[in-house]
Amino acid sequence: MKGLRNRKRNIESSQVMRRKVFLDPYLPLITIVNHLARRQRTTSISSKSAALTSQSSESVLRSNHRTIYTAGRPPWYNSAGQQVQPFVIGICGGSASGKTTVATKIIEALDMPWVTLLSMDSFYKVLTPEQHEQALANEYNFDHPDAFDFDLLIPTLQRLKEGRKVDVPIYNFVSHGRESKTKTMYGANVIIFEGILAFYNPEVLAMCDMKIFVDTDADVRLARRLKRDICERGRELEGVLKQYITMVKPSFQHYIAPAMVHADIIVPRGGDNTVAIELIVHHVHTQLTKRGFKVREKLASAFVGQPLPSSMYLLPTSPQVSGLHTFIRNKDTPRDEFVFYSKRLIRLVIEYALSLLPFEEVMVDTPQGVNYIGKRCSAERICGVSILRAGETMEQAVCDVCKDIRIGKILIQTNLSTGEPELYYLRLPKDIKDYLVILMDATVATGAAAMMAIRVLLDHDVPEENILIVSLLMAESGVQTIAYVFPQVRIVTSAVDPEISDKFYVLPGIGNFGDRYFGTEPAEVS
Repeated sequence: MKGLRNRKRNIESSQVMRRKVFLDPYLPLITIVNHLARRQRTTSISSKSAALTSQSSESVLRSNHRTIYTAGRPPWYNSAGQQVQPFVIGICGGSASGKTTVATKIIEALDMPWVTLLSMDSFYKVLTPEQHEQALANEYNFDHPDAFDFDLLIPTLQRLKEGRKVDVPIYNFVSHGRESKTKTMYGANVIIFEGILAFYNPEVLAMCDMKIFVDTDADVRLARRLKRDICERGRELEGVLKQYITMVKPSFQHYIAPAMVHADIIVPRGGDNTVAIELIVHHVHTQLTKRGFKVREKLASAFVGQPLPSSMYLLPTSPQVSGLHTFIRNKDTPRDEFVFYSKRLIRLVIEYALSLLPFEEVMVDTPQGVNYIGKRCSAERICGVSILRAGETMEQAVCDVCKDIRIGKILIQTNLSTGEPELYYLRLPKDIKDYLVILMDATVATGAAAMMAIRVLLDHDVPEENILIVSLLMAESGVQTIAYVFPQVRIVTSAVDPEISDKFYVLPGIGNFGDRYFGTEPAEVS
């Protein structure tokens, strides 16, 4: 017997050693991948479930301080600024039926950026002390409609459908409470909303463009639930079975199964049903194609010959301003001089923009003991936001004249295939809605990028009248575009040029400002 035990121990030891030898070469790689890993797609589901979605083609890279989109978000509005609402997919089904798996499979098959996954599990109510005790004893019914905070869920989903930023609560299934932090979600062409009672509330049901019911055998659902609750949530077998028999199963029969009548598609076998997934994805792609917008080309030819709007403020002309324009417009100006004179002109434009802010009369004492009646800016909270990359050249000027000002960034790049602007990156103060925002871009041609940046600010609840867009040079069509779509946004510039080239450059203009400023102009071929 002793020899058999030793032999068994040696076999187990050798198996462990083989696994260790097999894994050891990969340990440094795993560490690096985890450090530089692409952040999971914007989702409110648990971290383990979210990890499944990251296996799909991901377009979002995140670190602790920034978000980088490797695939841009095309315009979600038309040339008149009217938004197209994202396509909302509602997924309903019993507990452990595979709803999240189906959602993940849809995301993988869509193979597109800007898909948001919102889980109903995030909206469980905060439990009272008595309910908390019931939950610990497996006597609280989490599958009943009263367990969900529909008063929070409905406006959250509505705001997402309107394209606005939301803060989604994070529910902890171990402590049966909400965590202090929330998860910010913004920007989606497709919203997938999944939950056991996704079809229960009529208001939620009305927001869904496609309704899917995941139909899975009861024995399979019970087996999955046992594995999940015991292994992942630390529950006891007896408590899980008690909860299933007394609460989960009756709730399914009374509230979930009857909701199947609302489904457009019923998916048997969940994520294993590849035919159903393909049909769903094909329909979503068809709907998104119908909703696509071409913006820039229309903007370039719009509003030609119209008088300049009253919301535009032009830096007063002077020999100094004309001289600075002469330097930066001259194609032969060396880069160091271009940067120097650009900075001077930027400072003048920023100072002029600040003069448009609200001021109040104040009286101060001079060192000579005489009162002086002057002015003080009454805007207490001012934030600068640059449209990368050219707008970044204006950040130093606004920091020089506004002490301790906060700076946000929005990266918008032109898609070379479509010619349309696309949103790639944004970093804004969490409370930006409470700020007066100075939006900065060096040049504005059609106004397409500026229009997208303003739309982002509005989606983050910044009032339109609290936005000033400041630029060195604008084309007339860009000014008209911004003023027409956003009449309360104030437009500040040092010059307005009359035309735009077929490549969407301002004429006579200053060329590609970013290339000239940063020294990234393509080399001329001799």
